[in-house]
Amino acid sequence: MANKNPFTNTLEQLKKAADLINLDPDTHAILKVPYRTFQFSIPVKMDDNSWKVFEGYRVQYNNDRGPYKGGIRFHPQANIDEVKALAALMTWKTAVVNIPLGGGKGGIKVDPKKLSEGELERLSRGYVRAAKDFIGPDIDIPAPDVNTNPTIMGWMADEYSKLVGRPTPGVVTGKPLALGGSQGREAATGLGGFYLLQEVIKKLKINPKKARVVIQGFGNVGYHFSRFAHKEGYKIIAVSDSRGNIFDKRGRGLDPKHIINTKEGKGLASGCYCIGTVCDCENYTRVSDKKLLEMPCDILVPAALENQITKENAGRIKAKVILELANGPVTSEADEKLHKKGIVVVPDILANSGGVTVSYFEWLQNIKNEYWTEKEVDKKLREIVTTAFNDVWKNKEKYDTDLRMASYVVAIQRVAEALQAKGYK
Repeated sequence: MANKNPFTNTLEQLKKAADLINLDPDTHAILKVPYRTFQFSIPVKMDDNSWKVFEGYRVQYNNDRGPYKGGIRFHPQANIDEVKALAALMTWKTAVVNIPLGGGKGGIKVDPKKLSEGELERLSRGYVRAAKDFIGPDIDIPAPDVNTNPTIMGWMADEYSKLVGRPTPGVVTGKPLALGGSQGREAATGLGGFYLLQEVIKKLKINPKKARVVIQGFGNVGYHFSRFAHKEGYKIIAVSDSRGNIFDKRGRGLDPKHIINTKEGKGLASGCYCIGTVCDCENYTRVSDKKLLEMPCDILVPAALENQITKENAGRIKAKVILELANGPVTSEADEKLHKKGIVVVPDILANSGGVTVSYFEWLQNIKNEYWTEKEVDKKLREIVTTAFNDVWKNKEKYDTDLRMASYVVAIQRVAEALQAKGYK
């Protein structure tokens, strides 16, 4: 069965929240449509001297609370509907944590693994040349997303600075430290998710020392989240990446640093658990991707791609809490089933907001020409996401709803207030 259009899914969530709070229909109509949508061609000279044209996107969804903000993903399945959905989610994400930014998103339809480093750099710089007139530190501030990283952001910042004739580090965030990046940015999404999980388990009275965690996706976000969770005593019983997974049959818990060492050595999260050169393949094994999502656990962390938990498998999910570190891993139909089962879903617009929060910190540091310590960044991050969680929880109780709807309510009300303050009423 084909997955639903991701933008349709996003609009359904918006409508549910709008109905819940009796949002003014005119305001709802404005919030349903992105302000600007760009689709452009990026010609790139390949290493064999041939030219290839790539398709690029940038969606600027809403800037009523501040400049557009959102990542750029390089993925072979990238398309305009996906980017529109992610741009809308960024609008709600910046609003729910109450930072003065709007929402945008970008992408290029490409498999970056098939490009050399030189081709990747030329593609990245080509994106900036195509987008130059509608991005900038006061207009739209891109950042890393799927298959993009600080190196790519450094190329993009450098290209934009050359085009405008002056150093402009604030045009993108997620840059290397040497080019104006922020301390703590690499771990921010995982750390923010961990801080939010700590708040959830307090409400649900779950003992972290006894909590079993399953993580789908062991890239930057999944790894850093697992690092903080492991340190706090959570038992990580299964981890997967795009090429494999590992399950601890005894439930004693995996150490993320040993898994990352295996991944870096073999290119995947192996079914064997290796500490140095000693590997245990008897008590640790692989399971199917389907079984990994459906195994009994306390915390399930989808940290990969969209539409992983659907109406087809929602009834078989056995977690107590789902922490959405990926964007859109649970469909709206699945949400309803999970809510009826009493499973608490911490939605993406709240759960993975640590990344954009520290991106905001990076942007502020660039504009003010300041540099903050990692300790300062982490302290400010914890304050912001904890305050956001408490705002969401109050609305969850006020409207007798789930955390997703409560997050949307908080976000939509804030964007609506900005709209109305500008005279849209």
